[in-house]
Amino acid sequence: MEQKKQSIISRDGVSYLVPFILVTSCFALWGFANDITNPMVKAFSKIFRMSVTDGALVQVAFYGGYFAMAFPAAMFIRKYSYKAGVLMGLGLYAIGALLFLPASWTGMYYPFLVAYFILTCGLSFLETSCNPYILSMGSEETATRRLNLAQCFNPMGSLCGMYVAMNFIQARLNPASTEERALLSDSEFTAMRDSDLMVLIAPYLAIGAVIALMFLVIYLTRMPHNADQNHDVHPLATLRRICSIDYYREGVIAQFFYVGVQIMCWTFIIQYGTRVLMGEGMSEQQAEVTSQQYNIVAMVIFVSSRFICTYFLKFINAGALLGLLAAVGACLTVGVIAIDGRMGLYCLVAISACMSLMFPTIYGIALQGLGDDAKFGAAGLIMAILGGSVLPPLQASIIDQGTVFGLPAVNVSFVLPLLCFAVIIVYGWRTWQRTR
Repeated sequence: MEQKKQSIISRDGVSYLVPFILVTSCFALWGFANDITNPMVKAFSKIFRMSVTDGALVQVAFYGGYFAMAFPAAMFIRKYSYKAGVLMGLGLYAIGALLFLPASWTGMYYPFLVAYFILTCGLSFLETSCNPYILSMGSEETATRRLNLAQCFNPMGSLCGMYVAMNFIQARLNPASTEERALLSDSEFTAMRDSDLMVLIAPYLAIGAVIALMFLVIYLTRMPHNADQNHDVHPLATLRRICSIDYYREGVIAQFFYVGVQIMCWTFIIQYGTRVLMGEGMSEQQAEVTSQQYNIVAMVIFVSSRFICTYFLKFINAGALLGLLAAVGACLTVGVIAIDGRMGLYCLVAISACMSLMFPTIYGIALQGLGDDAKFGAAGLIMAILGGSVLPPLQASIIDQGTVFGLPAVNVSFVLPLLCFAVIIVYGWRTWQRTR
């Protein structure tokens, strides 16, 4: 019994192993959605003959859904339960994914954005529910470690999403380059577009079916209610209370910039790598697929680093480790900007090792000691995912310039991730000062 009490997934002698596994599987499922979507910026740009900036509207719709639904999700969870929030999230996720089929029938871009928005409203429910649910499945002393452990499975889903995007979408799209597509007649363009859209939607329909099955499994499983006792909804009073806490308030800001840097580095590695590899003589499609392979390597590094960093959290102050990793990430970003060719691409891949710890650590620090207010606190941190909607289009608008100050615009655009890392360094340092 004593051994159970020391486990990071038990509380008051009660083991939460099965609920922990089920909720942790949801981390992998939204990781899949996140990282099958990043390459779609480039894919939609080609399929609909649009600029990178227009293609980046995928990220606006995707992360806009997170922002729009976070507080409604928190109120729903507060009134009902974490389990109800998880089920609502899975339901919206499945509906959004399955809407890709009717969106493809229209042959238009904007219905896909609607489908993405609905899908990510579901992801917002999932993240608002699952993160604090995991925090509640054990003692507060082990909460940040427990969340880091659960979050280790998020990039595993991301790896699956990247693999599917590369092998079942990017590699199967018509190999015609952007320039060749621009020369097609309207009828030729329509035929190619419709063929490519059928390739693109197949993985989304498959994941929609998987999510529906997951919904049934969790619905039929008994889940803990240890954090669900208070069902009163007082959003304004709760918001005033938690926003008066400096480490929570600053955590929301840090999370905004962290999600921005993550999405920028993983989305525009395709553009960065494609430019570098085409400069070496590759065709555009080959360069895109190879760039996605580099993205997968980055995710493998991310997964490995998260397990390693979760272990180091047993010995190192969370704020200190967060600030150190952000500083190394900033140095690598300078390399991405200043070094042309493969070395710059290697620096971009290596940044993922530094990002691995950041989301769950910022999350755990910001919610520490909030108790039942963590339900609304979680909503603020999920709304901060808006950084993934706001910052990538800004970077895309720089990339569309072609060259800036005589340098490749895609290189210069990584000034934005550099600024994001600077914000995270400050939050890590302030956390270390407060908790050392």
